[in-house]
Amino acid sequence: MSSQPEFYAKLKESLEASTTFPSEYLFKFIVPTSKNQLKEVKTVFDVPGAVIKTKSSKTNKYVSVSVSMVMESSDSIIEKYIGVSGVEGIISL
Repeated sequence: MSSQPEFYAKLKESLEASTTFPSEYLFKFIVPTSKNQLKEVKTVFDVPGAVIKTKSSKTNKYVSVSVSMVMESSDSIIEKYIGVSGVEGIISL
């Protein structure tokens, strides 16, 4: 598994090659519901224009989170990923 700095460098390269900014971007995550993980994710994306959709799993142990918003640059997208990276048990899709 690659380190986070390498992952973010590759993500930035990919985004800049395939996206014209500003652009609509869809973030997708899966978070456990055992603590306040959903609230933590929503806090990171608590900005005007962010559309947050959630769906609980059948067992209610996890929730999928989709956040759609206009992003100004690849750096702003990476900042959001870094912002949620501290959420316990989060999986970025």
